[in-house]
Amino acid sequence: MHVIFIVLAAALALSVPIGISLALSAISAYAFGVSRIINPAYVYKSMVDGLNSYPLLAVPLFILSGLIMARGGIAKKLFEFFSYFTGRLTAGLPITAVITCMFYGALSGSGPATTAAVGSMVVPYLESMGYERNFAAALVATAGSLGVIIPPSVPFIIFALAANASVGEMFIAGVIPGIIIAACLSVCAYIHCVRRGEDKELLRANYAAIRKIGFWPLLKDSSWALMTPVIILGGIYGGIFTPTEAATVSVVYSLIIGLFVYKTMALKDMPKVLAETARSLAPLLVVIAAATLFGRVLTLLQMPRMVTDIMSGANISPFVLIAAINLILLFAGMLVNVTSAILILTPVLLPIATAIGMDTIHFGMMMVVNLAIGLVTPPVGADLFVACGMFHIPISTLTRYAIPFIIAFLIALALISYIPALSLVFIR
Repeated sequence: MHVIFIVLAAALALSVPIGISLALSAISAYAFGVSRIINPAYVYKSMVDGLNSYPLLAVPLFILSGLIMARGGIAKKLFEFFSYFTGRLTAGLPITAVITCMFYGALSGSGPATTAAVGSMVVPYLESMGYERNFAAALVATAGSLGVIIPPSVPFIIFALAANASVGEMFIAGVIPGIIIAACLSVCAYIHCVRRGEDKELLRANYAAIRKIGFWPLLKDSSWALMTPVIILGGIYGGIFTPTEAATVSVVYSLIIGLFVYKTMALKDMPKVLAETARSLAPLLVVIAAATLFGRVLTLLQMPRMVTDIMSGANISPFVLIAAINLILLFAGMLVNVTSAILILTPVLLPIATAIGMDTIHFGMMMVVNLAIGLVTPPVGADLFVACGMFHIPISTLTRYAIPFIIAFLIALALISYIPALSLVFIR
């Protein structure tokens, strides 16, 4: 069995793409005589089965919906609307940035996409209001991770497929954890602004300008975006449609907004949007197919059972075991992208979690939150690199400014990990 992990480690060390690395490591079990069941026919069938999933249809549809929404300048509309309520408070605008990331995450389902869309508008704006560019960029990069936690979330769909769980339950379970994380980040931003101070005169003038626009015009301009999570989650929770059908509704709704309401795109733009969707989807499908094969090989070699037996024999308390799982996931999130980490680690760690009585949905939420933190921690840190590239900030500098927000994220993670009701209140 060790040969599988040796091949995987060697392939990753040589910068072989993660999907190919997983496939090679699984095939090595046959090549080196570990198991003759893992023959070419088994490899082919496992990879095809990994893609032959009805819930998986939701992934390209949510990606397409997010790309359509991104063309509408929606981040600016959301930011101005929330500024109407928070702009006069201490740290009001940074808190508004966090709330905007939270709502935009419901449109994009992606951390880097949320960071790019919100950051491109919010960071220069915060800088013009007297905030440090490094602080603003670190805040948005960290809050951008809410894109994979606030439903609809692509990682939630991937976990549901890997764990044979309900996509709808994962979506609904993500609401409270997402709000808790946003609250922790907002408190961190508040503490920073109290310590460093703000340009109160400039902020008062800005708030007066927002108030002058008026509540109803701001609501009218942003209401279409605000209704998106309500329609999707309300439809799923109310039993009106399945998560896959919700993805279709999301695409239609996005097209209506883009073509007829905001008029930010035309039908001639659709081929470009579809091509961009395909470019985002293709690597993801390769990883899913290869990781399905990898997971089946681990199961065939009884890896999950062996790990569970070892943990059970060690007589470790559930509290310590949950902490250990969190450390493994945090480390994995620093080195591997979210999708790959979910598909690789779910078959190994889920049996351990269920053995101590942890609910599958609760475990999935804990896993995704851990991996979301990985989006803002080097060396992978996709959100950090997006912000670094956009605002020309060295990665070391941005990481230093992001540390307080990462600590806030970790506090939220501890609450989510040890209080199952936060994830399960709406579904159990």
